[in-house]
Amino acid sequence: MSRKPTLGTVAKEAGVSIPTVSQVLRGTGRISESTRDKVLRAAKKLHYVPDFRAAAMRSGENREIGFVINQLSNPFNAEVVSGVVDLLETEGYMVSILDTRDDAQRQTSQLEAVIKHGRGGLLWVPAFDTPTETFDLLAAHKMPTVTFLRQVNETFDHVGIRNAEATRKATEYLADLGHRHIAYLGGTDMTIVRSERIEGYKRAVSERALGPCILWDSMDNKLAGLEAMQALLRAHPEVTAVVCNGDMVAIGACLALSRSGQRPGGDVSVIGFDNIQDAAVSTPALTTMGVSPNKLGQILAQVILRRIHNPEMPLTVSEISAELIVRESTGAPSPR
Repeated sequence: MSRKPTLGTVAKEAGVSIPTVSQVLRGTGRISESTRDKVLRAAKKLHYVPDFRAAAMRSGENREIGFVINQLSNPFNAEVVSGVVDLLETEGYMVSILDTRDDAQRQTSQLEAVIKHGRGGLLWVPAFDTPTETFDLLAAHKMPTVTFLRQVNETFDHVGIRNAEATRKATEYLADLGHRHIAYLGGTDMTIVRSERIEGYKRAVSERALGPCILWDSMDNKLAGLEAMQALLRAHPEVTAVVCNGDMVAIGACLALSRSGQRPGGDVSVIGFDNIQDAAVSTPALTTMGVSPNKLGQILAQVILRRIHNPEMPLTVSEISAELIVRESTGAPSPR
C-alpha cells in the first residue's frame, strides 16, 4: 500500500519547499499566484488533506468544537446543530456532535472524551441533574464553554430563550381569543426550561382569572403528544386550548384531535413552541412561539468563537425572545 500524501510529497510533486506548501495551504505568506496554483494542483492530484491534529499540536490551537446536546433526534436540536455547523465551518472549525439523551452519567463520559481529545471549545446542553463536579471538571481544564437552553451554572457563557415570557404571551393570546380552560401539555421532568415555561403559563392563567391550571406530561415527540392529548381530553373535556412544550408535542396533539373528529383551531386550539420547519407545513399549519432554531445555532457559534478568541472577556448571557406566529391551529372557541 502506498504511503499517504504528506507536505513533503506535495512539495516534491510541485517542485517547491515544504514551508512553501504549508504557507499556501494555510493561506499565509507572500506566494506568487503561479506557485500557489502549482501547490494546489499537486495537493489535489495526490488527494492531500491537512492533518489538523498535528497542526493543533504544533500551534496549540484545536479547530474542532464539541457539541454535547440532549435528544439530537428532536428536529429543533437538529436545526440548531445545522446553524452551528454552517457558521463554524465558514470559520475553519469542525463540529463533533454527542447526544447525552439527558443521562448525567453518559454526559460525564462524553465530556471527558471532549477533554481527552483536546477539543478547542464546547457547546453544551447540561443534562438533567448534572452534578457540581461536572462544572468543576470543565473549569479545571479551562475549556471554552457555552451552555445552551439550560443555565444551571453561571461559570460559563450562556445562550437561551425567554421561556416564561413566551408561554405567558401564548396563554394570553388564547385568552384574548376567548378561551377560559387552557392546559399546558408536554415535558416530563421539571427541567429549568420546562419549569420556566410552566411559570409563564401559570402567571397568565392567574392574571386573567382563567380556569384552574392543568399540567399534562408528555415526552417531546409526535406519538407521545398524540397519546397524551387523547388522555388529557378524556380527563378534562372542558379544555378548549393547549399551550405545548414543543412543536413536536403540538403536532401530535393536532393529530389526536383530527383522529377524534375534532378540528384543531376550531374545536380545540393548539400552540407549539420552537417553530421548527415542520410547523409551517403540518396539517393544519401550527401556531407556535417561534425562536428560529437555525439562527439560535448561529448565535451559539458566534459566542463560542468570541470566547475562544478572547478568553478573558466578561461572561455573557444571550436570551432570545420568542415571536408569536399565528397560523391555522388556533381560533376562537366554538360553542359547546
